Amino acid sequence: MEEVSLIQMLDARERRVHHQQELLARYGKPLVCFTMNIAGPVKDTPLIRRGFARGRQLLEQQFLRCRWTPLSTDVSRAVTGCEAFYVLDASPLEIKRLTTLVEDASPLGRLFDMDVLCPDGRKVDREELQLEGRRCLLCGGPAKVCSSRRVHTVAALQEKTTEILTRTFTELDAATIAQQAVRALLYEVTTTPKPGLVDRRNCGSHRDMDSFTFMSSAAALAPYFEACARAGQTTKAQPAPETFAALRDLGCEAEGEMLAATHGVNTHKGAIFSVGIVCAALGRLDRAAWADPARVLAEAAAMTEGLTARDFADVTAENASTVGQKLYVQYGISGVRGQVEAGLPAVLHVGLPALQNGLAQGYDLNRAGCGALLAIIANSTDTNLIARSDRATQQAVAAELKALLAETPYPDEAALCALDDRFIAANLSPGGSADLLALTYLLHFFQTEVREDV
Repeated sequence: MEEVSLIQMLDARERRVHHQQELLARYGKPLVCFTMNIAGPVKDTPLIRRGFARGRQLLEQQFLRCRWTPLSTDVSRAVTGCEAFYVLDASPLEIKRLTTLVEDASPLGRLFDMDVLCPDGRKVDREELQLEGRRCLLCGGPAKVCSSRRVHTVAALQEKTTEILTRTFTELDAATIAQQAVRALLYEVTTTPKPGLVDRRNCGSHRDMDSFTFMSSAAALAPYFEACARAGQTTKAQPAPETFAALRDLGCEAEGEMLAATHGVNTHKGAIFSVGIVCAALGRLDRAAWADPARVLAEAAAMTEGLTARDFADVTAENASTVGQKLYVQYGISGVRGQVEAGLPAVLHVGLPALQNGLAQGYDLNRAGCGALLAIIANSTDTNLIARSDRATQQAVAAELKALLAETPYPDEAALCALDDRFIAANLSPGGSADLLALTYLLHFFQTEVREDV
């Protein structure tokens, strides 16, 4: 963290005023100048830059809402702080009304300094909108009074600034993780056609659920995914298995919420386990690591190290009662436990490359997603398929799909529908692979979309 001198700050202010004058002269339109209100000699840190990026995001969202397209956008970053300039063809008072909305509504608002300048250079004040002045960061009194009288120490202001930034982004990150997890579940169920699975075409090999059942279930799981992310955040300093231990009770509660939302239908039990773990892994990691699927899944693997051995330690052919236990005893198949413990190779090395290669070749997300699903079924052991048939059938299905994908990695709708009809006739449903497709979408979102310009 580099400290700046008073001379550097004065020079930066002079350059900012000069640039404002240039923009006003060039366009003859109102100007928004956005900077961060940061006390002390350190004006540029990753956390402060993230706060600035969030402010820009909120401001530009409001521009979009008002259908204002900036005539000019100029963003700069320096050791003296980040700056953004927007030239708008709109009423200065309306622009000021919008900027005050952003400042007052956001938990970071007291750190935002969004000046609005008229074409003649006059600064628009809050009082022109009959709004009270800015409040002090610490005491809530008039900010101008506290600032002019130096009521609070720089150290106290810095501590409060860090607290606000950290709390806000901790909460925002957990909400973002949950939002993307729900989105992934919704994308999975709407990917169509999927062999034997619920989608927009039909109910697959199921008679007790449809796409709306899955949507209700996904919505009900949003608080759970956020809780998983928060569990990751609060235990990130502890060994990774401690985070997994914190998920056990959350998972049981989530199953209850799912069953309540679906009137007793098991739609996402597998996803509660696997997606919940990945959400917690994301919570344990800094946001910069979210775009690295291998890093995220390595964290999930670390959380579940030794899980298979522990869960199946006392299982024998005589006492095995669940499908998972019986398959483990008979074939050594570890199911979703083994997948997660190994870092979800079916997602990292199969599903995600297939999805992204399909998109790179120009296929839409639906067709690329269908191709990814078939690749997952072909290259993993789906215990749901075995449960609805037997091991030999699952192996035959995998071999058939491998051969199909070798010729056509992204089959067309007709071929997919024919495959769907065959799976339904045989009462086959690769539900485990569907959960892995949801995880594929989730990691794709974080790798390609969930970023901030910092």
